Amino acid sequence: MTTSNDSTDWISRRKLLVSLPAVFAGFRSIAEAQRLQKFHLRKKKPAPAAPSLVYFGTDTYRGVSKGIYSARFDATTGMLTAPVLAVPTVRPAYFALGPIRNGRRLLYSVAEGTDAATSCVNSFLIDPKSGALEPLNRVSAGALGPCYISVDSTDEAVFVADYAGGAIASFRILPDGKLSDPVETLDFEKEIARFGPHGPNSSRQSSPHPHSTLLSPDNRFLVVNDLGDDAIDIFPIDPATAHIGQMEPHRFTNNHPGSGPRHTVFHPNRRWVYSINELDATIDRFLWTMTHKGGDSQALLVDTQNSTKLLAPGFPVEKNTSAELEISPNGFFLYASNRGEDTLVVFSIDQTSGDLKLVQRIPCGGKAPRHFTIAPSGNWLICGNQDSGSVTVFKLDDGTGKLTGPTQTVALDSPMFTLFV
Repeated sequence: MTTSNDSTDWISRRKLLVSLPAVFAGFRSIAEAQRLQKFHLRKKKPAPAAPSLVYFGTDTYRGVSKGIYSARFDATTGMLTAPVLAVPTVRPAYFALGPIRNGRRLLYSVAEGTDAATSCVNSFLIDPKSGALEPLNRVSAGALGPCYISVDSTDEAVFVADYAGGAIASFRILPDGKLSDPVETLDFEKEIARFGPHGPNSSRQSSPHPHSTLLSPDNRFLVVNDLGDDAIDIFPIDPATAHIGQMEPHRFTNNHPGSGPRHTVFHPNRRWVYSINELDATIDRFLWTMTHKGGDSQALLVDTQNSTKLLAPGFPVEKNTSAELEISPNGFFLYASNRGEDTLVVFSIDQTSGDLKLVQRIPCGGKAPRHFTIAPSGNWLICGNQDSGSVTVFKLDDGTGKLTGPTQTVALDSPMFTLFV
């Protein structure tokens, strides 16, 4: 006779036997998961990104540097290799990347010469392995002393600012990547009624001095800072033909004569525009707006009456020339450089108003920081110090915007421009 306890034991044993396969399956699942976990742990981590190729333009008129130099930058360690000559050329003051042709990217560079023979625009093919630059062609810059170059977003047209010649010029990008001869050259000095008057600083503003040719975010307008005339001009453009609109350009001033507008940047929101003034060491903020009239689009700059000083209190403005500005990739910080005070200045950008607030002022680690650039990773800044023959590397905290360093100083005579590829 089977008791209730015996029956219960039998049922329990039966349940156990029935459940054993599932239990063992569970054990196998756990073991398999552990095995897979160990396998994944043993897998190699993704290889770090290859070091970026960096090009430096130098002032060859000082008798040491020979042209454009290349180096490699490791965004993981923040280390820059010693620059080596990529191609000899006259005073390569500014570069811009062009399209890819036959698997190789083009680089366009202005040669800031002192006469018609040396004031030109060069086209180069980049060798990504060695960093060497292969000359493709050279054309006239349209006027003397080209100091800035930009490529439209469709890779069809190039625009150049000729500082010494007081002009801007446009070029077509030909199918093989070479540049055409100038399509148009606008001489500001010959059209003084259209582009004048000059600023009050007799030593620096006796004539027009276009210092930058920046494409608007929609690729439909050219923004030109004229240091000599204290103005910013906006021209409609046709990238397909490289023509600059013949309609009267919109000319804007910041209402502080003698400021010397040098370079302009757009905030990532495409509405705030910041312009650095070389002569009075200030940054102006404008609002970018579009209007449509008679089927034509027009771009306008609205002066916010907001001017931010770049120098520390008490530093004489006449002993300084401000140079470059750049906005961090996240849009939260703006960086600027001072030659004379020899500093890099960091501002936070109010995300509601666009106003600037001082975050940091730090020595550049050399003399005359003509140009600097933020690495594509957003975590490093490389500064070229023209008068001390050095390039300095700074760690950038993208949370606070602050710079630490220099973490490295590399010798290079008279650096004028830096470009990551």
